[in-house]
Amino acid sequence: MAILKTNKKAGSILAHVGALITVTAWGVSFVSTKVLLDNGLSPTEIYIYRFVLAYIMILIACHERLWSNSFRDEFLFMVCGLCAGSIYFIAENTALEYTFVTNVSLLVTTSPLITTFLMWSIYKNEKPGRGTVLGSIVAFIGVACVIFNSSFVVKMNPLGDILSLLAAISWSIYSLVLKKLNAIYGVMFISRKTFFYGVLTALPFMLFQPEVSHPSILLKSEVWSNLLFLGAFASMLAYILWAQSVKQLGAIKASNYMYLSPVVTLIASVLFLGEQISVIGGAGCALILGGMWLGENMNRRRR
Repeated sequence: MAILKTNKKAGSILAHVGALITVTAWGVSFVSTKVLLDNGLSPTEIYIYRFVLAYIMILIACHERLWSNSFRDEFLFMVCGLCAGSIYFIAENTALEYTFVTNVSLLVTTSPLITTFLMWSIYKNEKPGRGTVLGSIVAFIGVACVIFNSSFVVKMNPLGDILSLLAAISWSIYSLVLKKLNAIYGVMFISRKTFFYGVLTALPFMLFQPEVSHPSILLKSEVWSNLLFLGAFASMLAYILWAQSVKQLGAIKASNYMYLSPVVTLIASVLFLGEQISVIGGAGCALILGGMWLGENMNRRRR
């Protein structure tokens, strides 16, 4: 019994570390995507390049099994590809062209709150504790501070903001579907299927693209290095770690780590884009960390 408890505790710690590594990669990926957009790649091209690269890499390690157990499960994998792939990334990347980065970041990071609400509505055993709700509210206030950083003035653009909210909702749906699939399949298989259907469902979006960038653009060091980071680290490795974290911690607890993403983005923007952290930005970081600690501590005391 003691060995089982020790193994469970070790697995939980690794899941927390995995979630932390994942949101770090996703926070930095926001800056990488902006760099690629500035270099002339379209939102759809960026997404397809990174997911094709991720799929090829994971296929090398996980290729024994081709299909899932049933057509129903295959459909769920296609939903994962849509919600955690084509819809999420194309909507988020396109939103950057129509509205401010602050708007996109704030609306996308509402995903943990949406996930909590959906899980609460669908699964009775996933009812969030008082600590989770209170911690999420505090962390979300911190997210707003980090994103607005040096200014509270945000000009709204309906199309960009709607696309950002669509990305947040699609990721929450992915978290729900992932909960079902985690009970049956391994994380490598789930990630591989997600990448495959993510690319497949993104191809129709290319029909609405006026022109495709010339392949020579991939030879630019700024382009291929950022695509390599997005494909290998922010996609392949991050999705595997995230699936394992959701499996070990649950969708609600794992999703709360996404509040750290704006903190990472803020730090990355200072290091790579030369931006500055204001007092309110620092306060926001403290609120996010405090909110996560508060939720976990209150829930532990309740248990």
